[in-house]
Amino acid sequence: MRGSCGSKGFFGKPLPCPYDGPAYEPDDKTRYLLASVCGEELAGGPICCNSDQLEVLRDNLNEAEPLITSCPACRNNFRAFFCHFTCSSDQASFINVTSTQISSTGQTAVESLDFFVSERHGRGFFNSCKDVKVGATNGYAMDLIGEGAKDYLAFLRSMGENKPLGSPFQINFPSSVSPGMVAFDKPPRNCADNDLSSRCACVDCPQICPTLPDLPTPGTSCHVGALSCLSFTLILAYSLCLFAFTTGFSLQTVLRRREERKYGRLALVPETTSDTPLSPRSHSRDLVGASSLARYLDGEQSSHSTTAPRNVGRGVTLLDPLDSVQPRQYRLNVKLRRMFYKLGLFAASSPWATFAIVFTLMGLLNTGWSRFGVETDPVRLWVAPDSESKIRKDFFDQNFGPFYRPQQIFITSTATEEHGQLLSTKKPVLSWDHLKFWSSVEADIRALRSSPNSYSLSDVCFRPAGPEGACSWADRVEYCANAPVDCLPDFQQPLLPKYVLGGLGCNIVVSDSLAPEARERAMEWENALAQYLAQIKERALTEAGLEISYSTGISLEEEINKSTNMDVRIVVLSYLAMFFYVALTLGGGYSGRDEEGVLASLRHWAVNFPSFFWQSSPSPLSTDPHNVPHMFPRLPSKLFVGSKFTLGLFGIALVILSVASSVGLFSALGVKVTLIIAEVIPFLVLAVGVDNVFILVHELDRQNLLHGPNASAPEQSLPYPTPISPAFRRSQFDSSHTESVDAASIPLYLPPEERVARTLAKMGPSIVLSSATETLAFALGALVPMPAVRNFAIYAAGSVLLNALLQVTVFVSAMVLDLRRTEASRMDCFPCIQIPARIQLLEPTPNSGGSGTIARFIRKHYAPFILRPVIKGAVMLIFGGFFVISVISIQHIELGLDQRLALPSDSHLIRYFDDMDAYLDIGPPVYFVSHDVDITHRKGQQALCARFTTCNEFSLANILEAERKRPEASYFSDPAASWIDDFLTWLNPDVDCCRVRKRNPDIFCSPRDNPRLCRPCWAGKSPAYNITLEGLPEGEDFVRYLKQWLISPTDEDCSLGGQASYGTAISLNDARDDVVASHFRTFFNPLKSQADFIGAFDAAHRIADDMSRRTGASVFPYSLFFVFFDQYAHIVSITQQVLGLGLASVLIVTAVFLGSWRTGTIVTAVVALTVVNVMGVMGLWGISLNAISLVNLVISLGIAVEFCAHVARAFMNSNAGLTVDHPLGQERDERMSAALVDVGPSVISGITFTKLIGMCVLALTRSKLLETYYFRMWFSLIIAGALHGLVLLPVILSLAGGPGFPMQEADEEWMSTAIRSGYEYTSV
Repeated sequence: MRGSCGSKGFFGKPLPCPYDGPAYEPDDKTRYLLASVCGEELAGGPICCNSDQLEVLRDNLNEAEPLITSCPACRNNFRAFFCHFTCSSDQASFINVTSTQISSTGQTAVESLDFFVSERHGRGFFNSCKDVKVGATNGYAMDLIGEGAKDYLAFLRSMGENKPLGSPFQINFPSSVSPGMVAFDKPPRNCADNDLSSRCACVDCPQICPTLPDLPTPGTSCHVGALSCLSFTLILAYSLCLFAFTTGFSLQTVLRRREERKYGRLALVPETTSDTPLSPRSHSRDLVGASSLARYLDGEQSSHSTTAPRNVGRGVTLLDPLDSVQPRQYRLNVKLRRMFYKLGLFAASSPWATFAIVFTLMGLLNTGWSRFGVETDPVRLWVAPDSESKIRKDFFDQNFGPFYRPQQIFITSTATEEHGQLLSTKKPVLSWDHLKFWSSVEADIRALRSSPNSYSLSDVCFRPAGPEGACSWADRVEYCANAPVDCLPDFQQPLLPKYVLGGLGCNIVVSDSLAPEARERAMEWENALAQYLAQIKERALTEAGLEISYSTGISLEEEINKSTNMDVRIVVLSYLAMFFYVALTLGGGYSGRDEEGVLASLRHWAVNFPSFFWQSSPSPLSTDPHNVPHMFPRLPSKLFVGSKFTLGLFGIALVILSVASSVGLFSALGVKVTLIIAEVIPFLVLAVGVDNVFILVHELDRQNLLHGPNASAPEQSLPYPTPISPAFRRSQFDSSHTESVDAASIPLYLPPEERVARTLAKMGPSIVLSSATETLAFALGALVPMPAVRNFAIYAAGSVLLNALLQVTVFVSAMVLDLRRTEASRMDCFPCIQIPARIQLLEPTPNSGGSGTIARFIRKHYAPFILRPVIKGAVMLIFGGFFVISVISIQHIELGLDQRLALPSDSHLIRYFDDMDAYLDIGPPVYFVSHDVDITHRKGQQALCARFTTCNEFSLANILEAERKRPEASYFSDPAASWIDDFLTWLNPDVDCCRVRKRNPDIFCSPRDNPRLCRPCWAGKSPAYNITLEGLPEGEDFVRYLKQWLISPTDEDCSLGGQASYGTAISLNDARDDVVASHFRTFFNPLKSQADFIGAFDAAHRIADDMSRRTGASVFPYSLFFVFFDQYAHIVSITQQVLGLGLASVLIVTAVFLGSWRTGTIVTAVVALTVVNVMGVMGLWGISLNAISLVNLVISLGIAVEFCAHVARAFMNSNAGLTVDHPLGQERDERMSAALVDVGPSVISGITFTKLIGMCVLALTRSKLLETYYFRMWFSLIIAGALHGLVLLPVILSLAGGPGFPMQEADEEWMSTAIRSGYEYTSV
């Protein structure tokens, strides 16, 4: 071939002419041009090309020069390949023209040819170029010059294809050489050669890269088979305990039976006295009675002599009447009881004054609603303002501008249908009909106008080339995807297909700004786009068979806000369910008279109703009143008088008031409400606050039984004298009157105010214990720095505290008003209506409501069963098994919070996230920001660069490239964009990008200037431009050239211009004479799971720390998702710290309020086991560890204490009533049994059931976040708390509980008298 024979079209490239003549000697001008283009190798002999061909060759090579000039081996191989192809004198030996065509000038031109290339040269040529990077695109030169070829054959084939912006004729590369031909076999240059004309930098030649030291292998966890060593050890220890228990129990059973047979024989001997025990299990039951005190305190045991003084306390005997009337007391409880008695007496005596004072204070708190605000910004919701990632994000936004706002659309075809059935396969999405439809959609989007300001896409789009640049893509989707270098966006920088399509989709990039006006403009247009996409979603399905999922810049915030308002009915339903449960259950303790139930009344009325019409009037004295017919059924008065609908409604209203007051208080303090607060705290406070209502009402019922209008004097007295003051403590749950005391010691009737005051005096300390622990536990949640979680903890703590204060004040006043109404036989809800009293012939007996049934079951069945020695051992083993399983499960808890969970179940974003996981084949970008380094001087440049021989071996860019080669550790997928390498390469005169005026080198040439007036910036410099950095600009010159580079456009003539590629990658100071910071961009692999995101976060920070250590510069990583995953860098340690502090606070509070460190330690241990069980359920139920679940674990501490506190306090204050020679273990059993009967019903009906009802309603929510992290965790907590509080705790306390204060609750009359007279207890 030789010369040019016209072109294929009017605007086509020149076509070579077929030529089979000899080579010729060129003239000096042609030889000079040949030397400048191809070097000296071909300039010394005959050639087969003319100057026109050389000029075309020069222009074509210059297009590729910016892409490959950084690697001399690739550049020189590329030039040598095409120079020999065009001008070699041996051209005829390896080129064979196979067809010709007639050009536009009527000449015969080459149409196709065969170019025979040896495998050695082809493979070497490809290898020298395959790793050359193009920093601006975060890709490879091979993607642009070889269409992403993976081998040399594909590389040659892509360069030889006839295409508009490629070769104007077809070049074939046959794999075999035709006869008479010789393959082109010039030795290729290798990027690792020591020759500077071949050797490439590390980033373009992996063979010469230094190897990073191996990462320290994380401590490989010890395993025994498939089990971790911890799991194996626990299972082994548990198995040994199980074996020991089984063996010990079997041996004990055998020995006991042998001893029983022995004592059975002794019983037959006549001389055996009554003092001889008949059985090892028989004990003397010479009970002292209800007024007996603990005789086994702190290990002290009384004498076995029945004549010895009975120990009733420390230094107290029954012979000392002055001391015996003062039972052993705990000073703090005495003060608390005195305080609550006085508070209760005031609230009961002056209910309306109490209402006025408290409601006035609540009203003042609610004035804070004027500053009420809801936080919806995801960043301000989930990111601590002082977190490291948030500070770095702010630094990035201020210096480089905020990250753009992507609008992403995924387009997929519908499933194919065959014989009326949908198949799993889908039709191709890139069909002509689909592209035609989507082209019209894109046209609509470009023309879309927002309301009310009528903004369009051109007003808000992201412009890489600056404010005057373009922001749209070309429409030739399929062609552009295959040849990105031939299909440039409007700002003329080549982009890889995955950045445009993201696998299968459409990206619209909107600019973001720190300026509120610009952001509001973008959000307005995004809102218009979201509305349009919601409409087109239905059209696309019916008109084109396409399914669309999308996300706009405002979608996430809008969907979160939608979730906030969608569950109002769930909240209402929860409160209604709780109201009916409270109202129906609280009325169970009414004891006005012994009446038949509602169903029995209706049954008697139905049976007797027919007799109403024909039966004659019988004698009233001989007729059972139940059999007298009536026109209407005579329902029991307790249905109208004994119900507590109004009181229950008032209690729930106090819960609402406490939440509202907490919101008002903290709104006034500037704490914003969040989604969690709006939807969860009403459930939480309702479930927690109603418990105290049950406890107070149940205790008031007991007081009414003892001292109400129906109380009666005991029929018997004890056969032994009793102290005059300590009165017999009769439980509300007792069903018999066989136990009695001196009637003179108990007043038969007390006024309602006194009964209510005694109720609060007894239960107030328990309420303080549980409320203080819950408030403290919730407040500890504020240690979590995430604002949404911290605000939730603050609001929850305030709501619980305010609710407790309302319950011990205004609810007490409401109780006395309700009590007066009940005793006046006035109807509930309508107190103006008084129910007339009926004649009651039967002796009244205490009414047995629901709590009485539970109490009888506990006393007769549950307590004796749970306190049997063998059952105790079984309980310990069972809960030990729960502990082992939980610890094993905890090891499988994952970190993270799937963003899908924060969305409504019908949100369109869920489909979008699913499609993103399925189709997006690119990960998020990550920026490594360097600052505090003097980039204007050589040392700072060498610390960052990579493409020059004097760059540091472990420079920032070199480390990024080395880390990219181990993606399993770095998560990097693409080469880094190194601005400093591209900037210094831009100065290369061979690239001809940087140009200055010939007459005035201080003036830079623009792209529109005549090339004849300009010359390369570095032409004629001494030393000349080189790859050693010698002579390249420093100081002021560096900044001068840098500023020009940053405004140089990226186009076909110069792809190294910095305007589009790096316009926002460098931050200059206000004077624009120094570089403040700069960033190096790369991309992560596609991140599909939370573990991937957390791993990428950790890897980026590890790499940045390594860079800072090696380069001396300050380097930190930034990616858009880092602010949301910063918590996971410290979540495990924070969990340990917060739970540790929580357990310590529980220990201190319980030990102080219970008066026993031993019992406090037991309660704390049981609470810890409850939390461990909840964490075990997290591993089994797919609940990840994050800030939300951490706060729930802290809440678990407080709520678990509520299950345990009342039982433990009742145990400490219960009266065993055993003989002086009774074993200590039996004494604890008796105390535990009494405690279970006393508070067990309240724990079951007032704590467990109320929480279950409140939490189970959450299962109906549409929010997966609430369902997963609140319903699942709190349901597990309630079940675990009830089991540990009512099963495990009684067992442990009966085995190792601390000494109590058994007479503290015994004499309420003496206590109230002592309080009124200011009498002091003898305290310890």
